Amino acid sequence: QMEGCREGNGAVPGEPVKKDENSRRGNWGNQIEFVLTSVGYAVGLGNVWRFPYLCYRNGGGAFMLPYFIMLVFCGIPLFFLELSFGQFASLGCLGVWKISPMFKGVGYGMMVVSTYIGIYYNVVICIAFYYFFLSMTNLLPWTYCNNPWNTPDCSGVVSSYQLNASLANATSSLVAGVSEVVNRTKRTSPSEEYWKHYVLNISDDIGNFGEVRLPILGCLAVSWAVVFLCLIRGVKSSGKVVYFTATFPYVVLTILFIRGITLDGAINGIKYYLTPQWQKVLDAKVWGDAASQIFYSLGCAWGGLITMASYNKFHNNCFRDSIIISITNCATSVYAGFVIFSILGFMAHHLNVPVSEVADHGPGLAFVAYPEALTLLPISPLWSLLFFFMLILLGLGTQFCLLETLVTAIVDEIGTDWIIKNKTVVTLSVAIAGFLLGVPLTTQAGIYWLLLMDNYAASFSLVIISCIMCICIMYIYGKEGKRVNMVHFLSVVFILIFTVIQYKPITYNDYVYPGWSLAIGFAMALSSVVCIPIYALYKISKSPGATFRERLKAACRAHPKWGPALQEHRTGRYAPMASEDTVEARPLKERDELKEEQKEKEKEKEKEEGKEKERKDEISLTIQGSNGSTNTHNNPNPSA
Repeated sequence: QMEGCREGNGAVPGEPVKKDENSRRGNWGNQIEFVLTSVGYAVGLGNVWRFPYLCYRNGGGAFMLPYFIMLVFCGIPLFFLELSFGQFASLGCLGVWKISPMFKGVGYGMMVVSTYIGIYYNVVICIAFYYFFLSMTNLLPWTYCNNPWNTPDCSGVVSSYQLNASLANATSSLVAGVSEVVNRTKRTSPSEEYWKHYVLNISDDIGNFGEVRLPILGCLAVSWAVVFLCLIRGVKSSGKVVYFTATFPYVVLTILFIRGITLDGAINGIKYYLTPQWQKVLDAKVWGDAASQIFYSLGCAWGGLITMASYNKFHNNCFRDSIIISITNCATSVYAGFVIFSILGFMAHHLNVPVSEVADHGPGLAFVAYPEALTLLPISPLWSLLFFFMLILLGLGTQFCLLETLVTAIVDEIGTDWIIKNKTVVTLSVAIAGFLLGVPLTTQAGIYWLLLMDNYAASFSLVIISCIMCICIMYIYGKEGKRVNMVHFLSVVFILIFTVIQYKPITYNDYVYPGWSLAIGFAMALSSVVCIPIYALYKISKSPGATFRERLKAACRAHPKWGPALQEHRTGRYAPMASEDTVEARPLKERDELKEEQKEKEKEKEKEEGKEKERKDEISLTIQGSNGSTNTHNNPNPSA
């Protein structure tokens, strides 16, 4: 039993590292690497810039109740389903659909979603890189309003007459600037104008691309180079990098938390974040937000979970891992809320405004509200460096898995020895393609397109993909699959309903997206979903059979090679039947029935053989006594 635990958990401290169980494909160096990589994948920018906002908007502390209920009934089951799916077959998001080839379009849909997310996610990381580099100064450039890019509406939190003072003096007296801020009917902060007019130099319309912002383009190249170098040897190299990228954000969060709670007004911010409004628990929208946040923050249906789990050893305890990773992800979201709202409470205290007026989410929190709050702190460049370094690491953890998902799917699909040996070439090619596709997002209209992709490319399409995945597994595994996946399926349907009900056309501040851009957004969302019926029709047309029904059944049957990747694990309940054509290619529920029939026949055969053996034993044990009498083994006195 101890040896089994050691095998399942990876390398044991103090012992030499064991060889890969799957020598052709490779495995994680040890199980800690898998857990850290999965934590880095699940814990991303949304934990910092979306959850705290959702929490205070949906009843503060009362939001925690539906949030953790949805974690138990929606998050952990779906997470466990995908981990076990990839680990069982040791294949990526395309290869696992040997379970039912007709549904392979689900895998292509996951690849399309991961491609969209990978393109725009790295642009966000590159902007964090840009802010990180610009924070290496004595005075943050978004502190004051006397810059060429500022407008007459700009009003800084720090008064402008302190510009020439030392940094320590510049952050010690803020009251003079506050009265000016409060009296203005229209205020734009220096951090907001820095973001809009300097970093982005934003255009007036999504169709007006303008010029490429060369500093952002350079940072995008740096970002993709970092991702490629960390994945140059696949999970062997990324598994080592995550020891830092997955753990150091918690160090930064803790440092910022300790600094935040010592500031004036921090307690007010935290109270605003957590004060329960129990009446909102009865609001169905709150439950919908909780379910959606759990679903999207865990990265379900992106293909990444299946891919990461596919490098596990066959007997790894993925149920334990799914609980650890899911709870860690949710706990990180809650913890990040304390960090964010302690700083925002401090900012609201100095501006003498409600916390709600400085609270924001998305890029507005990461690149406008929080940077402005950092200008109020002594040694503000240090805190700015830490904050943006944390964003970079959080983003990279997710980006590693997105890129590895695409690379693994391509390598598994081609499957030749050359492609496996030259996986680095595939990784480089995907990274270069991702960089080129991200160039339009570095233009003056780039932020519009980034938000369009964020809102549509990975929205309701993910929920539909998860629904179909649950249906497929329920069909293949029969009664057992229905019993296991019904909770998953109902949870996903619940999320889909609320995603549709809560839909609102996207806007960016005061800018309303034109109809043609929304059409492109829906096209992106449907492009991943449409892979499923298109591939299903293609597979049915290529399957054998005289009628449509026969071809449909053939397309749904599990591939003969479906099952554990290694022959040594194809034993017991996973053992192939004698006739691959008649049994192995059928759905697993039929295979189970046939196996039961075969077991019954074997038992009957064993009984017949046992009876025959007994008759032979009786004959062989019958001996002739010396006095001419017959003695048998039943005689109590053989010598008589």
